Amino acid sequence: MHFDFDRFEFVGEAMVDEQAVVHASGSLDWQQLQQATDDWMRQAEAAGVLAGAPLLITGHKEPAFLIAMLGCLMMKVPFVPVDVINPHERIARISSLLKTSLRYDAQLECFEGVVNQDARLEEEGVAYIMFTSGSTGDPKGVQIGRESVSLFAGWILHSLALGERPVFMDQMLFSFDFSLFNWVGALVTGGACVLCSREIIARRDHFLAYLAHSRATVWASTPSFLRQQLIDPDFCQEKMPDLRVFLFGAESLSVALVDEIWLRFPAARIINSYGPTEATCSTTWVEVDKTLRDTLPNPFPIGRAKPYATVFIDEGEICIAGDHVMRGYLNRSDLNQTRMFVRDGKRGYRTGDIGEMDSHGLVTFRGRMDDQIKFHGYRIELAEIDLALSALPSVRAGVAVALRRPEGTIVRLVGFVELRDTEEGNGTALPECLANWREILAMRLPPYMVPSELLACEQLSITVTDKVDRKQMEQLYKQTYLSQKSRNA
Repeated sequence: MHFDFDRFEFVGEAMVDEQAVVHASGSLDWQQLQQATDDWMRQAEAAGVLAGAPLLITGHKEPAFLIAMLGCLMMKVPFVPVDVINPHERIARISSLLKTSLRYDAQLECFEGVVNQDARLEEEGVAYIMFTSGSTGDPKGVQIGRESVSLFAGWILHSLALGERPVFMDQMLFSFDFSLFNWVGALVTGGACVLCSREIIARRDHFLAYLAHSRATVWASTPSFLRQQLIDPDFCQEKMPDLRVFLFGAESLSVALVDEIWLRFPAARIINSYGPTEATCSTTWVEVDKTLRDTLPNPFPIGRAKPYATVFIDEGEICIAGDHVMRGYLNRSDLNQTRMFVRDGKRGYRTGDIGEMDSHGLVTFRGRMDDQIKFHGYRIELAEIDLALSALPSVRAGVAVALRRPEGTIVRLVGFVELRDTEEGNGTALPECLANWREILAMRLPPYMVPSELLACEQLSITVTDKVDRKQMEQLYKQTYLSQKSRNA
């Protein structure tokens, strides 16, 4: 049995012991998943859920959350996933933007509020709305069509060759679009989705044992989340013999991380992907093999366009067109006019990402336009410094932070590095192999891009979506390192 994302329904016969969803308290086989989804749809109909009217779903990594999203797809109800890690004020604001008070609480498994008849979307055929952070502080609703989800599922099924009934490790929040890869991938292939809550992940030994017991075969995450696991020596092929595919997105993938994965999992396949929320999780992909590794790229390319996508570079900006591009931001015609376009009759989106494309269509990500700074008259991409820091000896990852005065002018650049062996570093002290870090960086960066200070830390701060958090690193510097300096003065 599997879930057909063209017809949005369960198809085939369930076999005995075919698990579909694994969770902290047990598992659901395919027949149980189908029955639970049917029961949810009857409950939703009784609660007044309407086709075309968005439904807010709140919770964390409960099976009920996944069941509700499936039920919405089958009922043609646009679902709006919001993890409870978000503050109540933000959830209330999203509800207001949707113009409905009805929501499904996946933790309590019940509906609250009432549906507003006027809440139906102007856009027909929307599968889900994912809210991302807006530059003004107000969340932006990204409307993704049902056809986009079908295309995405088809790519996983027909292009990635993940084997029979793959088992996906699923730790990303359902409100983070990258999570689609895990649950859509598991359902379209007839595999299984292993739900990993924050509570499970926090207990590192338990987390790895949970994945080993579940026989997880596919790992999809940001590079930052994977780096966290490499701290544990038990994260290796011997302890997790079924894990064979690693897929990354949302951040740059470094040579150092790829080498460490192959050291722990010598036979692993590594896939790098790229795509904003506005283009249904991913648009480009490439398999990282030994040949690509030997070309010493840093970072690795983000890949070539999928069969249904068009990717091109316009004045340095990565632009995307195709049926997988969003239907527009919810009630934000101003943004739609500036960020969207039409190319060959297809919807298009200007990503705000900087990139390069070679003659073979292979794209390399070079940073964000909003991470570009001007320092001493030079325009600098912080992502370029990040990559140079990540290539330093014994370093697993690095991040550059621009320290600013209260009025916003930049004072200087500071670099942070996360070491492969945390015992090599001691607080802010660097290991001996980094004694000449300035000279090493000077071989890759012009003088004005070399940080004035380099600090070691046990672990880089990350956001709730497992990306490196520059703002938190800046606060760490101000609160910890500057105070240490003042005490030692």
